[in-house]
Amino acid sequence: MNLQELTDAIVAGNLNGATALTQQALDAGVQPQTIINDYLIKGMEIIGARFSEGKAFVPNLLMSARAMKGCLDILKPLMKGDTSISYGKVVIGTVKGDLHDIGKNLVASMFEGSGFEVINLGINVDAATFVKAVVENDADMLTLSALLTTTMDYMKEVIKAVEDAGIRDKVRIMVGGAPLNAVFAEQIGADAYAVDANEAVIVAKKLLGKA
Repeated sequence: MNLQELTDAIVAGNLNGATALTQQALDAGVQPQTIINDYLIKGMEIIGARFSEGKAFVPNLLMSARAMKGCLDILKPLMKGDTSISYGKVVIGTVKGDLHDIGKNLVASMFEGSGFEVINLGINVDAATFVKAVVENDADMLTLSALLTTTMDYMKEVIKAVEDAGIRDKVRIMVGGAPLNAVFAEQIGADAYAVDANEAVIVAKKLLGKA
């Protein structure tokens, strides 16, 4: 079988085609890790590059991420605790006072589709809840979202809570949202800022040494 078709299915966002080809590859004796590394992730990288070049758009990213997740759902039970399937654990949420969900969910979907394990806390999340989730899940990265100028400053409180909990050196922190920029991220003590979902994946891999 031609496994390039699997990469093409991910790029096209073809969930049914991608999952069928994944099962065919397994039936043919291809190892799960080979399917992930050589074909699935490659597809996500291609659609991500097209997005950066303006040749693909948010719906394309979402469809590809959904197709990737469908394939991972088939492969994960076969990995037998092999943590190499994951780039790392990411806790993500929209900060307290902010009820915006769409952008944050797009980032979460892209993380999942690109091979990260995601703990999505939803919206209006307070500092204590973020800290608890990072500790309980032994997370590698914390991603904070805000879409309002009135809520973006709360990110600083979250980072302070992480510091007060004594875990700041154990977790990388990324922030994002319409009113933010890299200067603000640096001012509040975050490790990075991402302008969109595709860049968030690229930056996360660099932060965690997976790029």
